[in-house]
Amino acid sequence: MCYVELAIGLRRGKLLGLKWEDIDLERGTIQVRRQIARINGEVVEAPLKTKNSYRSVSIGQDAVQILKDQRRKTYSEYVFPSPTGGLISPDSVLHMLHWVLKQVGLPRIRFHDMRYTFATVALQNGVDIKTVSGMLGHYSAGFTLDTYAHVTTQVQRQAANTMANILSGAVGN
Repeated sequence: MCYVELAIGLRRGKLLGLKWEDIDLERGTIQVRRQIARINGEVVEAPLKTKNSYRSVSIGQDAVQILKDQRRKTYSEYVFPSPTGGLISPDSVLHMLHWVLKQVGLPRIRFHDMRYTFATVALQNGVDIKTVSGMLGHYSAGFTLDTYAHVTTQVQRQAANTMANILSGAVGN
């Protein structure tokens, strides 16, 4: 679950809401169509809040393989079900994450920090802001830019240095 989260950056509820019918392992795509939420103390399947939240997200081959392995292990309609095969509580997932981090000696993080990591790493490695914005389900690339301005500033600095190196070679000193 954590690998898939780091690979596509979904919000926790949307990741938990994935059903096998939403995933095309041959094409490497996921349709984001629902979320799992706690409403009035009950864990339920809920619609997404905005039209931009409904989207298709591409996944890499490593994530495809992990999902294929997950498919062989679960008999639920949900990709990441509870031990009984039903809805899993978003709080349970956070507790599991904290338990795993403690076992390997890493500090606690919020589940949302993996979404932040996805976006940061993507931007730092040259994925354009419009693509990252679409994958995150943001309503505009401007919102994504505002949220990750520090990353885009660093990428701009790298681009400036790259261009300086190219141009200094062309000028011939």
